[in-house]
Amino acid sequence: MAGSGDPPEGTPEGLPGGGEDEYRSVVFDESFIRAARLQEFSAQERMGEHARAVRSRPGFDSGRRSKQPLLLVLLILLAFGTAIYLGVRNPYQPPAVHRAEPLRTTMTPLAPQGRVPGGEPAELLAHSPAAEYRTGAAGINLPPDVGRTEHFSESQVVTALSVAKDYLVASSLDPDVLAGSTARPVRLLIDPDQLAQFDSSLESPRTDGRHAPAGWLVRFDSAREAVVGTSTRVQGTLHFAEIDAGVLEVTSDHTFTYALRPAVSGSGPAPAASLFTVHREVQFRFDREDLRMHRAELLTSRVEAGPQACVPDSRGTLRPLLAGEQAPGTGAPAVTDPYAVGENTVAPLCGTLSPKAQPVL
Repeated sequence: MAGSGDPPEGTPEGLPGGGEDEYRSVVFDESFIRAARLQEFSAQERMGEHARAVRSRPGFDSGRRSKQPLLLVLLILLAFGTAIYLGVRNPYQPPAVHRAEPLRTTMTPLAPQGRVPGGEPAELLAHSPAAEYRTGAAGINLPPDVGRTEHFSESQVVTALSVAKDYLVASSLDPDVLAGSTARPVRLLIDPDQLAQFDSSLESPRTDGRHAPAGWLVRFDSAREAVVGTSTRVQGTLHFAEIDAGVLEVTSDHTFTYALRPAVSGSGPAPAASLFTVHREVQFRFDREDLRMHRAELLTSRVEAGPQACVPDSRGTLRPLLAGEQAPGTGAPAVTDPYAVGENTVAPLCGTLSPKAQPVL
């Protein structure tokens, strides 16, 4: 039998506890009513003609909702315009493009006092100042105190020193470059601003302090002399310094001793060899683009080489005197030792090769 609070037919099926209990946990407080999107008209308002049962509350006006996407688009356009304006008005200015200067060269032939000693390469080297020098690229070493500078990291300093070493190897030790058959390994390491000067120096050598081939590389006349194997001995130093916030400078000072034989064809006993010494001081300069592209700007190149004759019109090329040859009389120019690394005792146009620089047999 139904209770006093239940409907005559009892509790509806599927609604345990009665329909009223289903909404007992819902509290229709004032904030809930204010948040409702629809509001029911009063009985009096619904009696009017064409009256609707409900109306939209002001807070949910569809016109306002339709303006939100437009406002978002306007904000995006404003942000984009501001970014463009700031990019145009950015006070940061990119660094000025660094232009490489022309290479300045000094080429000084060193004339021997008497005939050039001859013999076997190993014997000549063993009795010369180059006896303790290393062979080939092993004689070109990075300094032990490599580190960062104020504006360049240690890795950038190492890169500059490595490029300088690569240049010395390519321009002083590469067999094809020494024989004069190519200059490409050297050219690939030169700043593009200096390539025209480099090409002109090899194609049209001139004694103007700008276009001496020996300022760029060591090259012999393959029709007259040839380097003996890989017997070249090398010793010297590399130094680095920061010139300003955007430029590193590397200075190389190395002595190269080559064993040369006269170029001959056919069979028969090999002619006597002789030693030829080249003292090279090269000043390299690197900006950040040079470091990135693995290339160098050559600022100055100073070369002392002998034994060779003091020929006024040598045009900056190397003309070694071979075993048994003698230089014509040249007066008494300053005695110069190409093995004296770090000393600046050379005469401007010609020097006398120090007897200490020759092998003593």
